[in-house]
Amino acid sequence: MTGSDSERRSREGRDERDAFFDALEAVGRPLVTATRYAQQRETSQEEASERLAALAAEGDVERLDVSSDPVVWYPSEWRDLASRERVIVFPERRQLVVDQPTQFTRAQLSQFAHLVDTTGSGSYLYEIRREDVWQAPYDSLEELMETVRDVLPEREPALAEFIADQWKRANQFLLRTHEDGYTVLEAETPELMGNVAREELDGGQLRAPIDEETSWVAEDRVAEVKRLLYEAGYPVRDQRDLETGEPLPVDLHLDLRAYQREWVSQFLETKSGVLVGPPGSGKTVAAMGILAELEGETLILVPGRELAGQWRDELLAHTTLEPEQIGEYHGGSKDIRPVTVATYRSAGMDQHRHLFDSREWGLVVYDEVHHIPSPVHRRSADLQSRARLGLSSTPVREDDREEEIYTLVGPPIGTDWDALFEEGFVAEPEVEIRYVPFADEAGDAYAAAEGHERRQVAATNPAKTAEVEHLLGRHPEAKALVFVEYLEQGRALAAALDAPFVSGETPHHRRGKLFEQFREGSEPTLVVSRVGDEGIDLPSAQVAVVASGLGGSRRQGAQRAGRTMRPTGSARMYVLATRGTREEEFARQRMRHLSEKGVRVTERDSETDGESASDADGAVDGGR
Repeated sequence: MTGSDSERRSREGRDERDAFFDALEAVGRPLVTATRYAQQRETSQEEASERLAALAAEGDVERLDVSSDPVVWYPSEWRDLASRERVIVFPERRQLVVDQPTQFTRAQLSQFAHLVDTTGSGSYLYEIRREDVWQAPYDSLEELMETVRDVLPEREPALAEFIADQWKRANQFLLRTHEDGYTVLEAETPELMGNVAREELDGGQLRAPIDEETSWVAEDRVAEVKRLLYEAGYPVRDQRDLETGEPLPVDLHLDLRAYQREWVSQFLETKSGVLVGPPGSGKTVAAMGILAELEGETLILVPGRELAGQWRDELLAHTTLEPEQIGEYHGGSKDIRPVTVATYRSAGMDQHRHLFDSREWGLVVYDEVHHIPSPVHRRSADLQSRARLGLSSTPVREDDREEEIYTLVGPPIGTDWDALFEEGFVAEPEVEIRYVPFADEAGDAYAAAEGHERRQVAATNPAKTAEVEHLLGRHPEAKALVFVEYLEQGRALAAALDAPFVSGETPHHRRGKLFEQFREGSEPTLVVSRVGDEGIDLPSAQVAVVASGLGGSRRQGAQRAGRTMRPTGSARMYVLATRGTREEEFARQRMRHLSEKGVRVTERDSETDGESASDADGAVDGGR
């Protein structure tokens, strides 16, 4: 080969490599199929495949067989640099793929981006949403952009423009208290007041204009004003001079972890927000830290009376509050004190409402805050003090009304789950989906059934009893929770396991005693209906088995996994799904939310049907 031929081939190789990277940028993804590459190069798929194969032969690209497409291609340098951090930006999609990020980079990203997905190879997918910019904990746009520039490998004008525009939107409207005591909405410009606020708020939320930039707000419609403007793309800064309550000196007996101190610090800047972190990360402890910092009379809203009792116990154990300073208000007790723990239902009922309205609360805490958008709990959100704190590990809702949580209570504050797993603050559970065949004539019954009856036949498949017994037999010393949706199945499992069954029919005193025995270890196994899905503090569970209930929400799946998240040790969660039914897809869908949080989720066939489990291993997309 002559020198000129060698130079020509080298130049053609460089051109093809450049074309490959141009194609990646054009499709907006870090990898490409031969079909998409052919479209970008305006050539046949056969020729595109040949070109990709040639690049692979030269070592410039790698090929990978995947389930969704025969082959995908990606740059070899990404493999060669696998141990180094790299950030790949897709500005049009406002997404970042970050490989092998340092803890510092992940901490920076958590300030302005949302973690969408993570993989076992150390890759993270982040998205910069408008809400992330609105909630960024900075006093100025320049401070925010300094953090963004610390993370991005080079300047991205389109991304910077989006962030600047959203930052501006987050500072256009202000709720404040007029000198005469009523609430007003103030816009940055007359145009915003006229063309946005007075157009969007035409249902009586505004009582009257004061001037071109200010309007008088109906006192009982403030939450609507915040929600409607949020939906219109303009979050409202709430700086009303609300009640601070009587002073309540209180100290905390615990030392907060670094991330908990950061949660407290972020909350104190705005006096409103939702702590979002995995079960076991200490959101309740952080809430007590906030209470100690604010030192004002406090109302804590919870979904059920069991959780009210647990809050009281925690406050007495970890703060300087005395028993006579803490009251409970629910069906079993009606006692309002400087710190009152009440159920959402009681606080929202007309006959009790005046008791809560008559007291000036310095802090309102909304535990399990995802309840707020539901009609029966929403009225309690009107009990808004200057400081409003929500707590939730999973503020996702199947009706996509999460934004109402943030408009009624405050923006999310928290650390991504994966970071807490890596740092060892919370034990990462291993989640395994197990596919169980039908037992006896249950398969025929399923085929003959329709609608809800069909779902119930799959959920209560008798073969699951043997599988539960087998799984618990693998962990003979572990405390175990078995979750069910149907009462008859719960009773049958309880009988087979010789374990108590806790359901909504269980009297409160009996329920509390069983939970306490479970914590102490004298009752190592409980079968639990939906009553155990939330609001029950069971931090020492080492094994959880979901025998039925896969038609529930993503949040429900995360809460059940959360029963096994503890500061130390290992934990397992098994999800049983009947093979050949819709339970299979339900299981994958519900567990995918956990895999997106960094939890490893695997799949295998039942070990009680004679098949080898080792031959059936698989992984849910996104699991580590």
